[in-house]
Amino acid sequence: MSPHSTQTAVSSIRRTQLAIATLFLVLGFNFGTWASRIPALKVQLGLSTAEVGFLLLASGLGAVFSFPITASVLHKFGSKMACMIAGGLLPLVLIGLALAPNYPTALLVMVFEGVLASLLNVGMNAQGVKAETVGKQAIMSRLHAVFSLGGLAAALFASAMTFISDVVLWHFLSAAIILWFAVAISIGHLLLDKQEQGNGKRFALPTGIALWLGLMALCGTIVEGSMSDWSALYLKDVVGASLQWVPLGIAFFSVTMFIARWFGDGWRTRFGAPKMLLWGGVISGVGLFTALLIGGLIPALLGFALVGLGMAAVSPCVYAAAAKHGAVALAAVTTMGSIGALMGPPMIGFVAHETNLSWGMGLVALAAVLIAVLTPKINWE
Repeated sequence: MSPHSTQTAVSSIRRTQLAIATLFLVLGFNFGTWASRIPALKVQLGLSTAEVGFLLLASGLGAVFSFPITASVLHKFGSKMACMIAGGLLPLVLIGLALAPNYPTALLVMVFEGVLASLLNVGMNAQGVKAETVGKQAIMSRLHAVFSLGGLAAALFASAMTFISDVVLWHFLSAAIILWFAVAISIGHLLLDKQEQGNGKRFALPTGIALWLGLMALCGTIVEGSMSDWSALYLKDVVGASLQWVPLGIAFFSVTMFIARWFGDGWRTRFGAPKMLLWGGVISGVGLFTALLIGGLIPALLGFALVGLGMAAVSPCVYAAAAKHGAVALAAVTTMGSIGALMGPPMIGFVAHETNLSWGMGLVALAAVLIAVLTPKINWE
């Protein structure tokens, strides 16, 4: 291959990597957009706090029950088309949510949000693994870091839009236009993939390696979801922190997770996914257990930071491994991850209600340790 041809190939794969990263940014921006306006939607629809909870639950249920749909779409059309379908329709969901005339309609819209978000999640992760293979460069961890940046960008954009207008529709319409533009400039650079032939199955319950990977994804999302939902309350009710310190629990967790994901591709190349997941589970679980036993603000913040550091590798490594076993396996693992995100926070709340929140957070630490226990059961080759 001539130097010019080599340079052209390198340029092409870089454009592909940027296109996939843009889709991760799109999904994070989508989540952050509607989540940032939940208070406004509550007022607009006249919802109670419990009804807001069910609105969030509807999105989670849509993601969980999307498995047959995502598996079939990827099997029949491939990951590029899945990204195109989901990326094109997600902005419409934002507009539909802003225009929802009543609570039942909003619930239905959020179910579609969950389904489409899951489809894009599976499609873009499949594209990420293909780009790693073609470019011979690990990128999955940084892609997941870009997803977090999308959420941050959405929060900042939401804040800016409130200075212009309090109307949710104008905010969501503006966000939709941004998302459509981002998807449009990305789709043409995605990688084409052949339809899976295999044994012809489009839907099957996860077994073997897919099951173990799914359990790891479930444990990982239990930890992530519970940290986001319960860390602030733990600092307030158990540690007795002042209101100025309470938000730092999520901040310490999020910052270390972002940093670890940004540099995680190099670590995965150097040490391999098994070591990262094994030690990540140990660091997260033992770190949080220790913080809970010692008690106090500083140990708690350090414990949350260790959880973010240790859990950063779970989604990138697990999704990358699942994608190598085909679209159905990736869809199954993603769905089990959605189940963990859905059931984790309420499960912690139930344990905390029956005992106290320290025991509930101990369950989070146990889920992290289980990731380390499950890692050797998988043939990562």
